[in-house]
Amino acid sequence: MIVVHVTHEAVEKIGGIGTVVGGLMTTDAYNEAVERTVLLGPLLSTDRPVNRRLGEGGHVTYSSLDGICPPQWREKFLPIEKTYDVGIIYGTREVNDACTGKSVEAEVLVIDVFHANRDRLNLFKAELFKKFFIPSHHFENIWEYEEYVRLAEPGFEALKAIGCNNGNQMVIFSHEYMGMPTALRAILGGAPGTRTVFYAHEVATVRPIVEDSPGHDTMFYNVMDRARAAGQTCDDLFPWVHENFKHPLVKAARYCDHVFAVGDYVVDELKFLDRHFETMDIDLVYNGVPAEKITLQQKTASKALLQQYSHNLLGHRPDWVFSHVARPVLSKGLWRDLAVLHHLEPIMRQRGQRVVYFMLGTLAGQRRRPDVRQMERVYGWPVAHETGYPDLCQGEELVGDLFSAFNRGHEACRAVFVNQWDWSHQVCGDRMPEEMTFADLRRGADLEVGLSIYEPFGISQLEPLCFGAICLVSNVCGCMSFARQASSGNVNPDNIIEASFLHVPPDMDMDRLMNLAISDRDAVESVEASRLAELVGERLVDDPDAVKARIATGYELAHKMSWQHVVKEYFLPSLARTASES
Repeated sequence: MIVVHVTHEAVEKIGGIGTVVGGLMTTDAYNEAVERTVLLGPLLSTDRPVNRRLGEGGHVTYSSLDGICPPQWREKFLPIEKTYDVGIIYGTREVNDACTGKSVEAEVLVIDVFHANRDRLNLFKAELFKKFFIPSHHFENIWEYEEYVRLAEPGFEALKAIGCNNGNQMVIFSHEYMGMPTALRAILGGAPGTRTVFYAHEVATVRPIVEDSPGHDTMFYNVMDRARAAGQTCDDLFPWVHENFKHPLVKAARYCDHVFAVGDYVVDELKFLDRHFETMDIDLVYNGVPAEKITLQQKTASKALLQQYSHNLLGHRPDWVFSHVARPVLSKGLWRDLAVLHHLEPIMRQRGQRVVYFMLGTLAGQRRRPDVRQMERVYGWPVAHETGYPDLCQGEELVGDLFSAFNRGHEACRAVFVNQWDWSHQVCGDRMPEEMTFADLRRGADLEVGLSIYEPFGISQLEPLCFGAICLVSNVCGCMSFARQASSGNVNPDNIIEASFLHVPPDMDMDRLMNLAISDRDAVESVEASRLAELVGERLVDDPDAVKARIATGYELAHKMSWQHVVKEYFLPSLARTASES
C-alpha cells in the first residue's frame, strides 16, 4: 500500500501535523503495513540552498529550480511543469520522532506554485464550485487558500509520475483543509485504486468561533449540544463562518472516502458542521503520547535542576515545579493557569511551601543567544520582560502583562514566562544550569497544565505523564477522551485531573448562552479554578513512595496511549477499512 500525506509540513516539522506524521511513520507497525510513504506539499520558500531544499539531511533527486534534472526524471516531470507552469522538487528526507529518536526515510514531492497556468487553474476552480460547492472566487486573494488549490492538479499528476498509480492501492490523506483540493482532484480522477481520507486534526470552522466568542468553550459546546438536539447546524447559528476560507474545504471532506478524527469532540464538531457527517464513516484515530520509563532518581535529578534554575531566577528553591509547554496563543487559556495558581496561593502559604510555574513557548521564534544574555543582564529576563523584539512581540505582550500582574500579587506561587524555544543553557541564558535539557523540563515537573479553550487533541498536555507528573487537563482536549478510553473509563486522579469549564445553569436560555458575557464565563472559571486548586493541593505530597507510584501508573497509562498502540489499534484498522471500500 502507498500512503500519501498532503501537508504544509512535507519538508520539515513545523507544528502538530508534523508531530503526528512523525509519530505514525516511526512505528514498526506502520512500516510493516505501508510499502511507500510520500509527503506532498507546496514549496513554502524559494531561497533555500539546494542542500536544504528538502530540509535538514534531505536528498534531492530532481529539482527544476536548481537545475538537477536527470533525464529519466525530466521525461516524467517536465510535461507536468509545462502544463501547469509549476516547478517540481522530488527526493527523500528523514522523518524523526523527537521522543524516541527513531528515524525513517520518506519520499517527498514539493510543488513550486508561486507561478501557475491561470487558464488551467480556473478550469479546476470551476469544477470545485460546480461539484463540491467551493467558491474559490471569494478567496483568491488569500495565499493560504490559493497555494493549496494550485497544488492539487500538478501534485496529483506528479504522484502518478513517481509510480503511485501502478496498480497498488494508494490512500491520500488530506491533513486538515490544506490537502482537500488534492483529495478532491483525486476523486474527480476516479482512479479505482485511489482512496481519500480527511485527517481532522481540528475543525477549522469551529476554532475561530470558540476563540473569538467572549464565552469561548463555555458557550460553544453547550450551544452545540442544544443545537444538534434541535437539528440545527453550525451554518444556522453562526452564518459568518462562510467568510472563513477554510470552511468550504472542511465541509467538502464529506466527499472523501473516510474521515479520521483525533478526538471525540472533533467528531461532534464535524456532525454539527454538516448533517452529511452524521451518516458518514468517521473513525477515531487518536494521537499518541510519549511512553518512556524513568526511575525516581532520574525524576529527582531533573527536578533538582529546575529548582536550581528557579533559585537563580527568583532567589528561592521551590517545593513544586509546574510547567506548560505550548505556543502562547488564545486557545491555550493561559489565564486559567494563573487562576488555578491564584486559588492555590493560600494553600501553599498555609503549608509554608512555594510553587514556580514555567510557561515555555514563543510566537516570535528562537531568540539569538547574545540577545538572551543581554536581556538577562539588563532587566532580569525571563522574570521581567520588556515590550519589543527580542523580547515580547507578535502577541506575546499580553502574556507578559498577565504574568507581571500575577506576580505582583502573589508570593507562594510565581509564574515565569520563558518566551524562547528549547530549554537549555545555550538558548535560555546563563542562569539556567549548564547541564539542563528540554528532557529535564518534562521529566522534572510535578504538574503539567493544559486548560485550553480549544484543543482537538493536545499531545503536550500528556507528554510528562509517563514521568510521574500530574496532568491538569481541560475536558475539551481530545487527549482526555483517549485517556478515559485507555484506562477503561477510570482515569487515576493521581495522574490526571480533569477540568471542565462547561458548567452553566441548565435553565439558561439559548439566546443568553449564545451571547454569554465575559462576566458569566469568569464566574464559571473562578468556581472551577478553586475546585482544581484544592485537588492539586491534595495531590502535592512530599512522599517519594507516592511519586514512585505515580511514575509507574503514569507510564502504564502512557504505554496504552503510545504511537505504537495508536497505529496498531486505531490507524491501521481504519486504513484497512478505507482501502477495502469499493
